[in-house]
Amino acid sequence: MASITIRNLDEKTKSRLRVRAAHHDRSMEEEARNILRLALAEGEPAPASLAEAIARRFRGLDASGLQIPPREPMREPPRPAAARRRAR
Repeated sequence: MASITIRNLDEKTKSRLRVRAAHHDRSMEEEARNILRLALAEGEPAPASLAEAIARRFRGLDASGLQIPPREPMREPPRPAAARRRAR
């Protein structure tokens, strides 16, 4: 198992880590491991909007070769049942 040393950690951050570890009944070392594990498991941040999510999904795809089907004429919209009875 690998180990790391974190140097130049400011006192405020160290204090917050100590408090957070105490709240979770863990050592500071275990709390730091857990924070790193969770942060690295997240992957990309969630998109801010639906448009951004769609853009991410299709980013890098080349759609220039796709065939676009011809448009068809608009169909007649459905009429309510009462209007159909009157038309008879």
